Amino acid sequence: MKFGPVPVSQAEGAILAHSVALDGKRLRKGVTLEPAHLAALAAAGFETVIVARLDASDVHENEAAARLASALVPDPAAAGLRLTEPFTGRVNLIATGPGVVVMDAPALVAVNGVDPMITLATVPPFQQMTTGGMVATVKIISYAVAQADLDRACALGAGTGSGSGTGTIRLARPVLRSATLILTEIGGGLQSSEAQTADKGQNAIKARLDALDMVLDEVVTVPHRTAELAQAIAAARGDLVLILTGSATSDIDDVGPAALRQAGGQVERFGMPVDPGNLLFLGQSGAQVVIGLPGCARSPALNGADWVLSRIACGLPVSGADIAAMGIGGLLKEIPTRPMPRAGRKRDKSAG
Repeated sequence: MKFGPVPVSQAEGAILAHSVALDGKRLRKGVTLEPAHLAALAAAGFETVIVARLDASDVHENEAAARLASALVPDPAAAGLRLTEPFTGRVNLIATGPGVVVMDAPALVAVNGVDPMITLATVPPFQQMTTGGMVATVKIISYAVAQADLDRACALGAGTGSGSGTGTIRLARPVLRSATLILTEIGGGLQSSEAQTADKGQNAIKARLDALDMVLDEVVTVPHRTAELAQAIAAARGDLVLILTGSATSDIDDVGPAALRQAGGQVERFGMPVDPGNLLFLGQSGAQVVIGLPGCARSPALNGADWVLSRIACGLPVSGADIAAMGIGGLLKEIPTRPMPRAGRKRDKSAG
């Protein structure tokens, strides 16, 4: 591509590099100059104009963006994505429903290494999306790129896929449909303020499930004792079992994990390096995944449990090693209601 000033009389067919004002109107950059444009420019006193002129081996920005997006997502419907029409060298990848973003990160990094003018920006891996959310954007910075560079970027972007035949970036849609929430009570039932907190917690969890197209099938309340909780786990009918205990789970042999084992299940992981969210545990009871929720799940604010819940809901297995890896980037925003702030500030007794 050749870029620079040329006489107006020689600019036909070139791409205008900078917008110019003509008789109160604006001739916008990116337009392919036609004879009428040149006549208007000459009448306005322009002798030269800065343009981009494509070589025979160049691909226009819009065509290049569309081709790369199609290489990344060869089957948009199967990938749960919609590709926008190219405009000014940009194509956006839009989620067509709720889900979690799955990507071949090394392949996408390789795409960005071909030519600085060929760019791809994405949300983080495993980001939970809602309908209409932007998952990624392809942007060709210059007005054109070399055919050879585009071919290489497309080949890298096609990658080996994620094993689903849907390219290197896709949306894993929810596969679980229902959840059982088991709450435990300390002592002789809830006081009014405790009941309000429990209701807020239940509402926050229901909202999380709603965002994943899941139904809160049943809510079961049992005493905070191993035997009763084990019975509730064994009887749970939801595709997913969520446990929110009245007292924080502080050890792998505490009531929650112990009850899961007593019910015949197993604990995959206790504790996670995400804050807030440290006191989560994850396990299995028969065909059901069991998530022991940290107390911060009573708040709608993002916490580590959201990262685990969204993946599980979308059929993506989560191992202990996966949870360990969540610590990088796992320091989330401080929450004002934390009884013991990270920075060690003195607790405000008036806040309870």
